[in-house]
Amino acid sequence: QIPKDPTQRWLRELTGMSQHLQQVHPNVLAKILKERTVYQNEEIVVIDKPYGLPVHGGPGIKNCIADVLPILAKMLENMRADPLHLCHRLDKETTGVMVLARSKEAAEKIRLLFKTRQVEKVYWAIVLGDPDPVEGVVEIPIVEKEVQSHQSHYKMTLAPNYRLCPEDGKVVKIRKNRNAESAVTRYRRLAAASACSLLELQPITGVKHQIRVHLAYGLGCPILGDHKYSHWSKLAPQKLPEFTLRKLKLEQSKARHLPLHLHAHRLCLPLGQPLDFVCKPPLFFQKTLRKLGLDIPKD
Repeated sequence: QIPKDPTQRWLRELTGMSQHLQQVHPNVLAKILKERTVYQNEEIVVIDKPYGLPVHGGPGIKNCIADVLPILAKMLENMRADPLHLCHRLDKETTGVMVLARSKEAAEKIRLLFKTRQVEKVYWAIVLGDPDPVEGVVEIPIVEKEVQSHQSHYKMTLAPNYRLCPEDGKVVKIRKNRNAESAVTRYRRLAAASACSLLELQPITGVKHQIRVHLAYGLGCPILGDHKYSHWSKLAPQKLPEFTLRKLKLEQSKARHLPLHLHAHRLCLPLGQPLDFVCKPPLFFQKTLRKLGLDIPKD
């Protein structure tokens, strides 16, 4: 039964997004990915990754992209085809441009381009608050840590090389954390409204959850719907400003249904000549932009 109230309908849509893709038959999932193919040549296939679909399998995961690559390859090439290969990964909740390779050699070549930072990646994110300054670079190492709370869990967090001395306010160098990985993210504000901002992000490095951690803990602007990195010590739904809730026509108790608003918008791959791929944000992302009054920049 479809609710009459548009907000209830939207909520139903949001809660169902991940569940739906976990319940379909692998053949149906491969067909969905085939329909979301944005480019293919003899070396690569580029898809627009849907929300809530993990790249790799794991506990409790029935469907993932890796598992349906052999079926997808056959659908794209009329039954006789080698399985496709993963070249990079996107988080389960991240949408947008994803590159698959048709051969092991092409996959290795593309992985090397990612590793040597020759691939230009541009993300869009809707965040809470307004970054200060509105444009800049976050360059703070990241490390994985166990959070000691009533429900112990692991999170990525900042491992800065410097801190302010509380006595005199001077900058003091900290002993480097051996396990920390250097992480660099460029950001630029594209629009601001309703106590939120639309940011364009360029991760220069590729550390796990880098954009989410740099925005939440580095800039103090967590991504809308990022229930994991909006607090440090607890596992709880994100707390939204009153004004934002009003614009979204949501109650705080329903905030847990908000999906992560992080989208891999553009990817430039230097394979011979540079190949440039762009994926529009998914419908739920576009709806949120409209509700908040954030204007999408014209490409």
